[in-house]
Amino acid sequence: MKRRKAGTTRRKSAKKRQLGKYKSGLEKSCADLLRESKLPFNYEEKEYVLVDKFRFEGVYHKMTAKKKTLSDRSNSMVLPIRYTPDFVAKDGSWIIETKGYTPSHHDFPMRWKLFLKHLVELDEPLPMLFICKNTQQVVEAIEIIKNERSK
Repeated sequence: MKRRKAGTTRRKSAKKRQLGKYKSGLEKSCADLLRESKLPFNYEEKEYVLVDKFRFEGVYHKMTAKKKTLSDRSNSMVLPIRYTPDFVAKDGSWIIETKGYTPSHHDFPMRWKLFLKHLVELDEPLPMLFICKNTQQVVEAIEIIKNERSK
């Protein structure tokens, strides 16, 4: 294995350069289609705190990645649960989340349900929500958004 010289930065692969700031081909495709449709959007800018941080004051031991033995986490701070949608309309009227393959152990389904509950509790007009797993579904979501705007 080659070592990098101190001070050098790792080169981006051709695929990463092609995607730019997007994390997947589906995200890039969605952004391109939204621009093409002249729908103004923000990409991963709005973060929602679904559950605030809190202190667990009981006895709590857990295994960590660095140690295989139990670590005492008693009286520790539990980090907040946050969610950042992929694409949000500039006016907040719609949200598109692009999700390709999600492994069964992935936490997204629970985070999404917490997000839905959070939106309801905000007591504001609810945005149209879309979870798209492929480009065809992104196209369909854009058509729905455009049809709703023309009403």
